[in-house]
Amino acid sequence: MKFTTFGSLAISAVLTANTALADGSALTVFDWSGYEDQGFFGAYMEKYGAAPSYTFFGSQEEAFTKLQSGFAADLAHPCSDAVRKWVAADLIQPLDPAKLSNWDAMLPEIKDVDGIMLDGKLYMLPFEWGNTGLIYRTDKITDEQIALQLLADPAYQGKISIPDAASSAYALASLATGNSADYTSLSDEQFQQASDFLRSIHPNVRFYWSDAGQMDQAMASGELEMGWAWNQSELNLIWNETPAKMMRDIDKGIATWVCGYVHLKSSTTPVDQIYDHLNALSDAASGKYIIESWGYPHANAEAFGISDQDLIAQYGFDDPKSFFEGSLFFDAVTPELEAKMLKEFERIKAGF
Repeated sequence: MKFTTFGSLAISAVLTANTALADGSALTVFDWSGYEDQGFFGAYMEKYGAAPSYTFFGSQEEAFTKLQSGFAADLAHPCSDAVRKWVAADLIQPLDPAKLSNWDAMLPEIKDVDGIMLDGKLYMLPFEWGNTGLIYRTDKITDEQIALQLLADPAYQGKISIPDAASSAYALASLATGNSADYTSLSDEQFQQASDFLRSIHPNVRFYWSDAGQMDQAMASGELEMGWAWNQSELNLIWNETPAKMMRDIDKGIATWVCGYVHLKSSTTPVDQIYDHLNALSDAASGKYIIESWGYPHANAEAFGISDQDLIAQYGFDDPKSFFEGSLFFDAVTPELEAKMLKEFERIKAGF
């Protein structure tokens, strides 16, 4: 009888341990809204039986401020241009490439992006990449008409939207004013030109979006005719049978970005669980899902071979090298320039 009782206790202890192991929600992720989509981390779900717990941010500036104020999580999802700043603020810790089962499969162009590795240490596991570009209603504006400068045309008063993010706004303005090559180190004159352009389009801005879905809905309803936004917005509009597309003419202006996951210093979840999630995110199956369901290219090169080839060609992902060589790339700007951008953008939005 005592043996049976001991055996029951032992079995109970094992079950308790397994239950704890299977608690996927113990992992906390600080992310953009929408990235709780379980299609991104199927292997993690299979092992732990539950999705991580998510808290969302609307911009990298918001995320940085919240983390600096003491907010704690295990993983966060910035873009490469923010990594230097986050490292300098002592918010993130290096990753171990030996624990990343898909690291060797990452696109070589991605590995070379500034911010992925710093001083020989890997700080961000790249996940998705793509474009920020001008999306427009093709039933209102022709391919021949479309240009960034059209955003300032008085004919489009109340008909445009751009992100409520200073870095993205100044990337747009730098492209529009011919200063994209100097985006990360604008001179005083170039900064003034970019600021003047943003002021010129302000009367036409119906709203500065912080949720891409808000812009998508407004464009689908006809409230907007142009918007500076991401690949996913173009795909959402097409799927909802809205006559819209992104301007991808490199000469006219388009931006490229890479985002991924970083291991926060505030992390308390066991390291093995952290890497299980990172490996699920970087798996080729996750890449196939994001390519086909979200319209974003994935960092894993193997994902492209198992994905819909017609979609890859339609979205222009069949030549990754051209993405990184032909468009403005979101790299880190100097702290001084970033501070100027943030301050001036607030003035512009307020109508000054």
